[in-house]
Amino acid sequence: MSNLVGKPSPSRLEKLVQGALGKPSDQVLIGPGPGLDAAILKTTDGRVMAIAEDPIFPAPGLPLEIMGWFTVHIGASDVAVTGIKPEFMTYTLLLPPGCPEEDARTIINSISDAAKELDISIVGGHTGWYGAVTVPTVGGVTVWGTADMDSWVSPGGAKDGDIILMTKGPCIEAAALLSIVHQERLAKKLSPEHLDILRSRVDEITVVEDALQAFKVGGVHAMHDATEGGVQGGLWEMSTAAGIPVMVDFDQIALPADIAALAKELGFDPWQAISEGTLLAAVAPAQVEEVQQVWKNIGIESFVLGSFDAGLKENMVRREKQVQLLTEPDTDPFWELFFAGLN
Repeated sequence: MSNLVGKPSPSRLEKLVQGALGKPSDQVLIGPGPGLDAAILKTTDGRVMAIAEDPIFPAPGLPLEIMGWFTVHIGASDVAVTGIKPEFMTYTLLLPPGCPEEDARTIINSISDAAKELDISIVGGHTGWYGAVTVPTVGGVTVWGTADMDSWVSPGGAKDGDIILMTKGPCIEAAALLSIVHQERLAKKLSPEHLDILRSRVDEITVVEDALQAFKVGGVHAMHDATEGGVQGGLWEMSTAAGIPVMVDFDQIALPADIAALAKELGFDPWQAISEGTLLAAVAPAQVEEVQQVWKNIGIESFVLGSFDAGLKENMVRREKQVQLLTEPDTDPFWELFFAGLN
């Protein structure tokens, strides 16, 4: 498909990279796969390392300083969902010709400040000005951390009967960024109050604290950041990775008014749109209340979505009072809307 925008569906991506993973290694405990946010490697001293990589695209209309937040938190979130604290990072900053050095310094300082807040050390990377680049872009950020061999979880570690918890709600990243790139159109349709709330969701685009605090409680068997494909895609990926179907109920979750208004105006499904900042966690029933209380203590709202059920043959979701199949995510609706807003 020549007009593909954004990340391809899990099955298409799997075909694309199949057989192209270099030399096999018995140090790889968790490698690439649907829903596997970070690799887990066995180190020579008997510990493990979680390592993740992401690109960071700018959103015109946001201050340059926000790139630092995105760069660090998006990368660190993919490590944190393993229960391992992010410790180190590298990044590549690509700049267009004519971009002032002071702008580059603003981005670099903001990345450093965000890293300091999470106790992450920046240990390398690359910075340069190139003709093929049209806007400042972080071509890649790599984040890693280490832990004892028994102190981590995989996004595929869910167990039969686990309860599925969701933090914050769906569509966090899509809501924040689309409200900015479509601000002129939305200013005519949405209330100022809704627009302010949508823009403020930029600060929610992280699951570092969500994940690390939940893991400390215990009973958390798997966690996943609901990025491309949104909450629905994240659930499908967790189920696929664990080999256990899920039964979830979206009807019991009331969409925030600002997100519902945005989705209606732009015409997209908020449950299928990129939602960096939404943590999905598979939790043993006995620990659900304690995990939710820990989140509440740090100001993070959470919801029960459903459960993992080995008795099911397929993933199921209740939507608009009907039970239907929860299918593999296709192209995320966010990207077409995002680039349309840029144009």
